[in-house]
Amino acid sequence: MSQSSGRTILVTGGAGYIGSHVVLQLVEAGERVVVLDDLSTGFRDAVIGAELVVGNVGDQALVARVLREHDVDTVMHFAARTIVPESVADPLRYYGNNTCATRNLLACCKEAGVEQIVFSSTAAVYGIPEGGRAREDTPTAPINPYGTSKLMSEWMLRDVAAAGGPRYVALRYFNVAGCDPAGRIGQSTKNATLLLKVACEAALGKRPRLPIFGTDYDTPDGTGVRDYIHVDDLARAHLEALKYLRGGGASTILNCGYGHGYSVREVLAAVGRAHGSPVPCVEEPRRAGDPPSLVAAADKIRDTLGWQPRHDDLDFIARTSLAWERKLAAAGR
Repeated sequence: MSQSSGRTILVTGGAGYIGSHVVLQLVEAGERVVVLDDLSTGFRDAVIGAELVVGNVGDQALVARVLREHDVDTVMHFAARTIVPESVADPLRYYGNNTCATRNLLACCKEAGVEQIVFSSTAAVYGIPEGGRAREDTPTAPINPYGTSKLMSEWMLRDVAAAGGPRYVALRYFNVAGCDPAGRIGQSTKNATLLLKVACEAALGKRPRLPIFGTDYDTPDGTGVRDYIHVDDLARAHLEALKYLRGGGASTILNCGYGHGYSVREVLAAVGRAHGSPVPCVEEPRRAGDPPSLVAAADKIRDTLGWQPRHDDLDFIARTSLAWERKLAAAGR
């Protein structure tokens, strides 16, 4: 049963990249945490200081039991498939794993009297916004099933909250990068598609070279521009969202980014500086559906949560990413 605080946080997908960083910060803040993860893309050894229940968030009987036995009042929901090209090739897997599983989770939360939910959403809900900059009130127009699956989950959260269910904060992530500054956990996913990780793998020879998709965009150097946010700062935003909800804050949606972007070439240069030699790369044609630029308007999260980034430094992001990749290589992973 729960400790005297009476507050337990269920983190779904807490063995994954972002979820594990949030779990680590919650545990360090003295919270009681239980993780539910099926380990399909997460790692048992990434869960530090929290109980791990191995199972799927779509399993209503299991979720109901975990909520009841651990006296959960808050859910942080990360469990999802997140690979955009895979979602295009296998959309039903994404609507099943992301949307339907979230529906089942919400049913259990409402039944159990869960008070608040922090939801892992994505800038993919915006699609290709005009001018390459997205505010929370920018029209949502996802261009792939991944973005659509997350937007549908946002709609369910909104409607359940309006019907007396849990209040929520949905955090729309931009490009998450970097790893725990202390080197305890990081981005361990095989065949990852995140640019910083792929660049570090190429730098260390795990991949022969990094493809640059599109060099003729209307951007300063012709390559795509994205808003990269360090995972440690992103994790802290979840703790700030929890504090906000516990204080009675109204349900809201917030962008998670720094409010400015870096190009692919700038990212590769930063990894090259961290490594001491250039990242091998090859120029390829544009990929369908890639916006030239996607940057967050990031004022609302600062105003609403009082969140302030600590690692808004591309070189720091590159150094922590490379340090983790070296650690994986040393362990033969």
